[in-house]
Amino acid sequence: MTRLEAQTEGIPLPRMSNVSQPFWDGCRAGRLLYQRCQTCGHIVFEPALLCRWCTGRILQWEQSTGQGKVYSWTVAYRPQTDAFTTPYAPVIVDLDEGFQMLSNIIDCDTDDLAVGMRVQVDFREVGPMTLPYFRPA
Repeated sequence: MTRLEAQTEGIPLPRMSNVSQPFWDGCRAGRLLYQRCQTCGHIVFEPALLCRWCTGRILQWEQSTGQGKVYSWTVAYRPQTDAFTTPYAPVIVDLDEGFQMLSNIIDCDTDDLAVGMRVQVDFREVGPMTLPYFRPA
């Protein structure tokens, strides 16, 4: 049994763009944001300029509760680069609003990970960015 923790400064970080800036600003403010198409109503996640279902151009930012359940996960013991502390657990979360998000799970023992486990977003500063992790709810 090993406790999973957030990564520390020095890991490769996502690149911000004009399109994703509101998402990252939301993370910094402790808010998990996603887009909804105002033409067809579908959720668009990851940040985009167009709806992938109807190509609508009016995408509005909404706030998620940050709650969901584990769809899939794995535990990595061999890091992508030496900057990563192992083990870490990449996770796909089914958010309650109806979209999936890739992240890491923290504040959990590896033996307790399970598909269907309820989780809650947990924002952590890693270097110059605030990243959305998930922890058991």
